[in-house]
Amino acid sequence: MHSAQAIATGQRFWRLPVDASAHGPALDTHLLLNLWIALALLALAHLILLAGLAFRRRASRPVHTLLLEYLPLAALTLLFAFLAARAQQLWAAQRYTGASLTAMQVEVTGMQFAWYFRYPGADAAFGETKPTLVAPGEGNPLGLDPADRHGADDLVTSQLVLPAGREVDLALHAQDVIHGFSVPEMRLKQNAVPGQTAHIHFTPTQPGSYAILCTQLCGLGHYRMQATMLVLPPAAFDTWLQAHEAAAGKRGQP
Repeated sequence: MHSAQAIATGQRFWRLPVDASAHGPALDTHLLLNLWIALALLALAHLILLAGLAFRRRASRPVHTLLLEYLPLAALTLLFAFLAARAQQLWAAQRYTGASLTAMQVEVTGMQFAWYFRYPGADAAFGETKPTLVAPGEGNPLGLDPADRHGADDLVTSQLVLPAGREVDLALHAQDVIHGFSVPEMRLKQNAVPGQTAHIHFTPTQPGSYAILCTQLCGLGHYRMQATMLVLPPAAFDTWLQAHEAAAGKRGQP
């Protein structure tokens, strides 16, 4: 059965969020494979239990230990080794293999209790940030250093806007405590840890609006730490980016 058909069949029983990323089908197929195998083993265990209860009083020849214990144990070992190896390959493709050199670079910063997203601008370089300059109330939530020329064209937004069909490399940061960056429809989950930079790359495939959640209990305002990922067609994204870069340039003029 084709993987897409397998996913559609599985979702009739196990409802999954809409899959809007290029790597999502492989993850969904593996998840559903695990669920179907677990269901089959559950059914087999109950059949064996019922058979044992039904025939417990009948005289029968003793079953050899090899058939009763070692063969099922070997089969289960091979099965779980296969599932573990397949899961490791999927994990490595997203976490251990770096993004393409042409991937779009976006910086994601979590803080109590908001997400901010920074685009590098026309120079394709992020400006320097300093903790002492962080001032959300003054319009500088990331602490951009005005003395660094690379930061003059940086675009900071509270909404993550991306083009469909292009790989994106997210660099995750946290200013205060651990935050969990999660977009279920993109099959993304990565912690943002203070003092560290975590990279995660993916390719959004379906235009639409998707909720960005914090999956770590980060304080009393954790419940409202949400943002939006807006995936646009490439032409619409270019228009959005040019308009916001122009607005940012006007604000940065003396």
